[in-house]
Amino acid sequence: MSIPEPQAPEYFLDSFPRDNFPQYVWEKRPETLPADVWTTETTHRDGQQGGLPLTAEQSLRIYDILCRFTGRSGAIRQAEFFVYRPSDRAALEGALERYHNGAPVEPTTWIRATAKDVELIRSLGIRETGMLASASDYHTFHKFKPGGRNQAAQTYLEAVRVTLDAGIRPRLHLEDATRAPMDFMQPFIEAVQRLAEPYGTAQRPKFRICDTMGLGLPYEDVALPRSIPRIFQALHRMGLEPADVEFHPHNDTGLVVANCLAAIREGCAVINGTLLGKGERTGNAPLEMILLHLIGMGYFKANAPDFTALNELVDLYAEMGEAIPPKYPLYGRDAHRTRAGVHADGLNKFWWMYAPFNVPALLGRPLEVSLTKDSGLAGLIFLIRQHLGLDLAKDDPALQRIQAWVSAEFDNGRQTSIEWEELMPIVKAQLGAVATEAHV
Repeated sequence: MSIPEPQAPEYFLDSFPRDNFPQYVWEKRPETLPADVWTTETTHRDGQQGGLPLTAEQSLRIYDILCRFTGRSGAIRQAEFFVYRPSDRAALEGALERYHNGAPVEPTTWIRATAKDVELIRSLGIRETGMLASASDYHTFHKFKPGGRNQAAQTYLEAVRVTLDAGIRPRLHLEDATRAPMDFMQPFIEAVQRLAEPYGTAQRPKFRICDTMGLGLPYEDVALPRSIPRIFQALHRMGLEPADVEFHPHNDTGLVVANCLAAIREGCAVINGTLLGKGERTGNAPLEMILLHLIGMGYFKANAPDFTALNELVDLYAEMGEAIPPKYPLYGRDAHRTRAGVHADGLNKFWWMYAPFNVPALLGRPLEVSLTKDSGLAGLIFLIRQHLGLDLAKDDPALQRIQAWVSAEFDNGRQTSIEWEELMPIVKAQLGAVATEAHV
């Protein structure tokens, strides 16, 4: 066996830089990647639709966090709001006031594609609205009486005409597109474009491809309607530009991030989702994870979003009784917590060993260790160094006494892990007040 032995470790720093999220090192950058990519947010619509109870005040707190997260990056450019309840309209009015005073995220609305709903938004002062236009036969044959594709299309087109007459840009949400026939979507898109052409570029329609049930697949070599790449290839063959199309997926089958990346690779410039993934059933595309990958692809080099701002959103959802799961990626309570002794030992020796990137700097969250029966001395050493700034050797008598207390807890049947707050008095007693008070 012959394995080359370098003089220094190979850390692949092009892929894993010390000061940024992991980077994509392309063998050949895909020609279909858009020149510019961004996201839009739907917590105030799909988040609420998924059961997130929002008062007007809470909605505006979330909007303000979106804006702090986005800053000057352009990472999130729009947020859509319901308009059916007084609290939703109050939230929209507050967001519009902030936007007109310089906030970076434009408020838009969401309505059903009916002339009646257009009347709800005509005088609200918004420039763009989403319009629900169900696209699959699962919907068109059962939502309309007597039902069918043409009746659905004519209903939607009449709403588009009224929207255009009101001076508002239409954004057609093609619901259930991953179960929809292209011979409905393509003629309908063309009809919308013909209808909108006389109104000028300011009202050029957008089209949102909705993977409503999370059934899309990120592969080119599967058939329509499930292939996300093939859907966007077909739209681009029709002449739609990257900024004309959005992707709105759900996570029912666990492929939401992969499907978003597949859409981007096929020239979709806009991903719609929610920060922290709040949404109906299993949730929407988690925009923080999509944006992490977009940064890795080379976008937002001049101005990056502030990922530390989302810690406030984590806290807000916990206050509301809607806490994210403990193991939720990036921001869950346990997302960067190890309980294994071998991992704690690795953190002590070279913390990059068990860190995917510079978590404390980029997310504002610590690398953490909880003590279990498997944590060993390494877990104790890590916690004492992290919280007190003291480096103890494994044979330190005080450390051995603390470990004996930990072992006794688990030998006596304890099943829950030991956190620092419980361990601190034991450490203080064994190391002595003089040794610890300066670091507490």
